[in-house]
Amino acid sequence: MARYVIGDIQGCLPQLKQLLARLQFNSAQDELWFCGDLVARGPESLQTLRFIKALGPQHKVVLGNHDLHLLACAYGVATAKASDQIDQVLQAPDRDELLDWLRYQPLMHYEPQEQLLLVHAGLAPGWSVATALQACAKVEQLLRQSPMQLFLHMYGNEPTLWHQATTDAERWRFTVNSCTRMRYCQHNGALELKEKRPPTEVPQLRPWYEFWQEVPHPQIFFGHWASLMGLSPVKGIHALDTGCVWGNSLTAYCIESGQRYSV
Repeated sequence: MARYVIGDIQGCLPQLKQLLARLQFNSAQDELWFCGDLVARGPESLQTLRFIKALGPQHKVVLGNHDLHLLACAYGVATAKASDQIDQVLQAPDRDELLDWLRYQPLMHYEPQEQLLLVHAGLAPGWSVATALQACAKVEQLLRQSPMQLFLHMYGNEPTLWHQATTDAERWRFTVNSCTRMRYCQHNGALELKEKRPPTEVPQLRPWYEFWQEVPHPQIFFGHWASLMGLSPVKGIHALDTGCVWGNSLTAYCIESGQRYSV
């Protein structure tokens, strides 16, 4: 058995199939972990959702910001842009089945015995793993039972620190921002949600993973940050978004061997 963690697909299904062929993926014994952002910006978001859903529940998926935005658009809270390329999903005959499957996926997957953590964007400074899982569980419950309530409060950049979140809505928003949007933080750990450039171009900010450099942490697998191009600057923290939708590569990391594969 091998477990492969795959970076942001964003509707690039042909490249995913090429990558699985290179891995010699065997669905009977191997397992795929997806870092989120299955959809948007690429040409085959609908086909990608169908393909991954059909793989079955043994494969792990966490939600990314584009996945949540798709759901918010489906519920009428947000409006899709032409560049999102998600109209095909919203107009599909099986859209309800696909979107129901998507909203039952978690924000974070954690395996405590092996200390493995899968998340789209990262683990916020000041959070313990236990705190993060508790916060995610509340958002996941809302997403499954009362999604409109989440989507109406999901958008926005405040609060930037966990201890500043004093209402349920603020805690939900901080959790979503940390798990699906975060790249940088201020030096006090406050989330900075607008900057996308690589760290060499933004010395005034700290990448979120630097806060975990001297702190015990599980192995963390994340996507979301294409400009890193797979750079893993902190031991045990693995960046897997290598910008496939922007014309670069799609990358998988084998947990068992530590080897990376790209197409």
